[in-house]
Amino acid sequence: MQAFSGAEVHLVNIGVFDPAPAKGAFRKVPARFHDTFDQAYHTLHEAGYTLYALTADGKNRLPDTRLAEKSAFIVGNEEFGLSFDPAHYPDIRTLAIPLAGEMESLNASIAAAIVMYEYVRQHGDERDSD
Repeated sequence: MQAFSGAEVHLVNIGVFDPAPAKGAFRKVPARFHDTFDQAYHTLHEAGYTLYALTADGKNRLPDTRLAEKSAFIVGNEEFGLSFDPAHYPDIRTLAIPLAGEMESLNASIAAAIVMYEYVRQHGDERDSD
């Protein structure tokens, strides 16, 4: 996250975890904890972010999508996927990372890294000039 100049990471209903593996990153990129997805959604929506959910069957292909300047990316649980029904949040855009071969999905951290890389690729020069 810090490698891509992320502003925050929002964690939803994760319970107790050991932050030691990420302690360096947490010093640079603050974490915000939410009990429910709805809380995270309203926090980000009210701050003016465009929300994108990464899904295998997303309506928008990442390489074909111009990401908003204020983007927030939603990555689901590797085993269970998204913790909410996207139909209840019609303004959340779904993004798919095109895959070749027989794989249907990516590891959550890999998918997050790919979408953040694409964001920086699209907006890097704009953000650097501020």
